[in-house]
Amino acid sequence: MDEPYLRIGALGQRVGVSPELLRAWEQRYGLLQPLRSEGGFRLYSSADEQRVRAMRRHLSAGVSAAQAAQLALAEMPEEEAVSSAGLATLPGELRAALDRLDEPGAHAALDRLLASLTMETVLRDVLLPYLHELGERWERSEISVAQEHFASNILRGRLLGLARGWGNGSGPTTVLACAPGELHDLPLMMFGLVLAGRGRSVTYLGPDTPIATIRETLAALHPDRVVISATAGRRLRAAKAELAELALEVPVALAGAGASAGLARRIGATLLADDPVTAAERIAQGKT
Repeated sequence: MDEPYLRIGALGQRVGVSPELLRAWEQRYGLLQPLRSEGGFRLYSSADEQRVRAMRRHLSAGVSAAQAAQLALAEMPEEEAVSSAGLATLPGELRAALDRLDEPGAHAALDRLLASLTMETVLRDVLLPYLHELGERWERSEISVAQEHFASNILRGRLLGLARGWGNGSGPTTVLACAPGELHDLPLMMFGLVLAGRGRSVTYLGPDTPIATIRETLAALHPDRVVISATAGRRLRAAKAELAELALEVPVALAGAGASAGLARRIGATLLADDPVTAAERIAQGKT
């Protein structure tokens, strides 16, 4: 590289902005344009730093965040600004297509995202925030049952397409399953995609998997660990005894909003507290 590149924490310290706010500016306005290291970490350039400093100047002048971002981007070279603005609009295009039940439009937006960004970036910075927002909009009755089901099915189909061959990895095998009664499997699929992309072999058992079914796979697969996901804690608590027995046979990790450190400790499992993409990267790097 011709110039020093920074992780987001180091960039935040240099410019006096929290990493959380930097990520928000990156996702909402396309202000930052990170590269990816071989280990999958976002790396930020001096140009990113200059745009953050420009945005802070404009914010200090009293303009809105959206206006400040536009002004900061306008100070970039023309060709760079066009590229950034184009990428910033793609998540909105995907959201709009899914809202209007436009299957061709949704696939086209996903194609453009995957062509422009790394898969990990699409998963962590576009799809995970979109799913969170989708759930909140559903709770507020801002979208219909048809819209929620349509969006989930479109995304599930694309993730399954990306997952072809994820059992062919040469690394250790990891079994992925949703807890009994748990139907929300998209974050777990994202976890598996990132793990497979790091050379791990993934066996995916899917939603609503009985613990007995997971145990049946152990003799044939000899996995290095089993990851069990749930969005609701009651799903895991209901299977606590079976999970504790499973943890005596194979390392078990709990994931999802329903998992907690206390429950993991009582079961004898580990807790994957990061988002699915980061958690998979940490496992692949041997950090979990």
